[in-house]
Amino acid sequence: MNHLEPVAEPDAEPADPAETERLREALAAAAYDVTPSPAPLAAVERRGRLLRRRRRTTVLGAGCAVLLAPLAFVTLHGPDDGDRVSRPAATVSASPRPSPSPSAPAPTPRIVAPEERVTAAPGFVLWLTEEGKHWTTPDMPEEQFRSVTDGNIETTEPGVSVQAEGTRERMLFSGLYYGGEGTASYVEIATEDGPVRGKLLELPGRPGWGVWYAVAGTADWGSVTVRDTEGRVYASLPGMPGRP
Repeated sequence: MNHLEPVAEPDAEPADPAETERLREALAAAAYDVTPSPAPLAAVERRGRLLRRRRRTTVLGAGCAVLLAPLAFVTLHGPDDGDRVSRPAATVSASPRPSPSPSAPAPTPRIVAPEERVTAAPGFVLWLTEEGKHWTTPDMPEEQFRSVTDGNIETTEPGVSVQAEGTRERMLFSGLYYGGEGTASYVEIATEDGPVRGKLLELPGRPGWGVWYAVAGTADWGSVTVRDTEGRVYASLPGMPGRP
């Protein structure tokens, strides 16, 4: 069996100290000529600000979600930050429907003092006493009188009397009413021009009778009806045949 003998490597030459020193100086000079690039501090700062804004946006979004949830209440701050009042938020509701206005009450007789003058129309003056009705007209300035105590009328039974006086321009219809039930409200007299509504006068204390009057532009008249506050007939006088 053949054996190979190892080949001895030649010995390395010893390094020249002067050459080594020149090589070291050349490497050092080359290193000094290399200028390192500046560190990217601005980019690093921008990146940090971007990350911080993203984290803040995330936190604010979560906080807004928490604040938007209890919209049913609004917190008001007073002058002192420690004083806080929580009130329910305003609720929009439909405007209430206005209630219908009640109808106007039915009129009632005007209460006058004894001998108190009432001008029914220019020149037509009426007044009442406990004895009955008094009046004057432009054609008859002297006092006229219709008694309720002379026995010609029975005030316990419903009834109406009529007197008609006037001028070419107007007619004054007036009379007594008495004996009805309830509270008298107004009088209505039928004329050829249509119904004319008049007014009522009474003395204090509900004496059971009163005076009615109405002014019209015609002398042709028919029935006279006094109605109570409920619209029922208090007392009436039928019209004469051939009259309205």
